[in-house]
Amino acid sequence: MVHTATPTSASPRTPAAGPASSSADERVGRRSPLSVILGRPEMGAVVGAIVVFVFFAIAAPVFTQVTSLATVLYGASTIGIMAVGVSLLMIGGEFDLSAGVAVISSALTASLFSWYFATNVWVGVLMGLVFALVVGFINGWLLIKTKLPSFIVTLASFLMLTGLNLGITRLVGGGVSSPAIADMDGFASAKAIFASEIPVFGVNVNVTVFIWIALVLVATFILMRTKIGNWIFAVGGDENAARAVGVPVTATKIGLFMGVGFCAWILGMHNLFAFNVVQSGEGIGNEFLYIIAAVIGGCLLTGGYGSAIGGAIGALIFGMANKGIVYAQWNPDWFKFFLGLMLLMATIVNLVVKKRAEQK
Repeated sequence: MVHTATPTSASPRTPAAGPASSSADERVGRRSPLSVILGRPEMGAVVGAIVVFVFFAIAAPVFTQVTSLATVLYGASTIGIMAVGVSLLMIGGEFDLSAGVAVISSALTASLFSWYFATNVWVGVLMGLVFALVVGFINGWLLIKTKLPSFIVTLASFLMLTGLNLGITRLVGGGVSSPAIADMDGFASAKAIFASEIPVFGVNVNVTVFIWIALVLVATFILMRTKIGNWIFAVGGDENAARAVGVPVTATKIGLFMGVGFCAWILGMHNLFAFNVVQSGEGIGNEFLYIIAAVIGGCLLTGGYGSAIGGAIGALIFGMANKGIVYAQWNPDWFKFFLGLMLLMATIVNLVVKKRAEQK
């Protein structure tokens, strides 16, 4: 089993034959704390985040104001929630190109179901969750059964969901956006869960920031402290070897796709209850933002390496760059250039860090 992203998790040391052998084993196996830290997948993203923060703090002093930072965190959280699921999936060696439109699909499912059947909004929320998980399950199941690359499977899902979003919204609601549901039972309580603001030291912070942090903590615990985390790294590193040693490859990969679906549902519910209506054509292209955040955070496109914390830092860099350009009063057209540059640099840094970690 390959577990490249957790250099601190070494194999159990075998009993030594004698004092000299024990001393030699300790010299070979011991790594300095600095080497361990520098070998972490997210270290390149940490350095990048510091550089981006300092850069915009100098270019736009308003960037460092508490209210501005709250806005940055909100923008980062809307990418970061999805980046958590996408990061785990990429560590497992797969992609999901339907992630962007799946967010809108789950929101439309909740909204249209609640409106059409005139039921409590929470029933629609539950239906949105079921739909998102089913899409994730189907993506994973098709991947395993057909042996097709996840790029092809999820590209097909992307196209089908895009068509469903537009077609069903027109059929049920008569337009390209979902009907307003703000006056329906359960809307207020659902908004409090998914789209409210929480005062923190006099500054209103959107609840998505706290949901994002919670997801990162849970994902990190799974990766670092559970056998499921070992399975994820194993199937991403070498699927055949993982299957040979008894790793449940099918269940692991399907679970990862369903994890992306769960994150899509959370973000979809936020969009629905924050804005009351959902535009059926939105979400297209956002899947690349989630992948970019994961790659900037240390996930390799080849799988088997990365961390949820890195994906969160990648999303934070995205949020800082997106809002920092606005605060600096620059032309926002430069944002895409900056994003592409960060992606290229992060990919190169990730490869260098991984090679050095393997050499040590």
